[in-house]
Amino acid sequence: MAIDIVPPKRRRLTDESEFDVITGEDDEQLQILLCPEELTPAYDYMDEDIKPIQTFISEEVDSRDVGVTGMTIMVAGSSYIPKLNAEKPLGEDASFICLNKQVIGVADGVGGWAKKGIDSGVYSRELMKNAELAIQKQSSITTIDLMKVLNEAFSNTKAKGSSTACILSLSDDTLHAVNVGDSGFVVIREGIIVYKSKVQQSRFNCPFQLGNGSTSDDPSVAEKISVPVIAGDVIVLGTDGLFDNVHDFELEAIVNSGVESWESDVPETLAWKIAQYALDNAKNTEVYTPFTRECFKDGVVRNGGKYDDITVIVANIWPL
Repeated sequence: MAIDIVPPKRRRLTDESEFDVITGEDDEQLQILLCPEELTPAYDYMDEDIKPIQTFISEEVDSRDVGVTGMTIMVAGSSYIPKLNAEKPLGEDASFICLNKQVIGVADGVGGWAKKGIDSGVYSRELMKNAELAIQKQSSITTIDLMKVLNEAFSNTKAKGSSTACILSLSDDTLHAVNVGDSGFVVIREGIIVYKSKVQQSRFNCPFQLGNGSTSDDPSVAEKISVPVIAGDVIVLGTDGLFDNVHDFELEAIVNSGVESWESDVPETLAWKIAQYALDNAKNTEVYTPFTRECFKDGVVRNGGKYDDITVIVANIWPL
């Protein structure tokens, strides 16, 4: 599915902007929602109750080492904060960054398997590892067939469990993606989200998921996406631990603050900042989050964030 970017009819967020309105037909009853004056985590990282594990994945990239056919290149970094769980210290999310092929990806193991004593994080990590192997096996260094990657990774993943998956590649100044479930990405241009992937789910909080079980999905359900990008765009790819806890306007504000500082050249630092903000909202029992909104739509009255593993990959689109 090719996407034509249309400039949004929305004001750009600036330091002087007041976040006192949530736009959208579904939020008319919440027009007085106030956003904190400064979008920074409020908790103390030395608190004994909060000991997130951060994993940074960054990779130097030289255009001479990358097959590039367009006028842009992708530079990325990531941050991962798994839930505090002694039985599953690695959490259920997984991700990879393969910049020599200009591909990034995330996966989120479905937590429901824990009721059967299965750690779905094993499945998601194996899926992403197999995706990386499939990418490296493709002979073309300029165009990666993402559906082939997803199919091969799915076929070679034998662990029990299931997982969402979202894999992105850059070629010919176009961002290509295959997406299964409720992980996803946004394209931010000049401070505004100009594209956001859609959630795939059979019902509320039950995303499409790849797996070997009889009720799991296969790669044929994946949505195929193509979005044109330009130098200066910022891509934020993440699992639902991000998008369930951070509104679009909050994400825009955080990215804007990073782009206007030294963080713009260090994507993993901006990814860390976004992940920490998502964690703050996830642990807040009073804040109105995207997950709160979706609960209301489903007839469930629930305040606060959704405590979950949080994976964020930030990819800057740079000119050659």
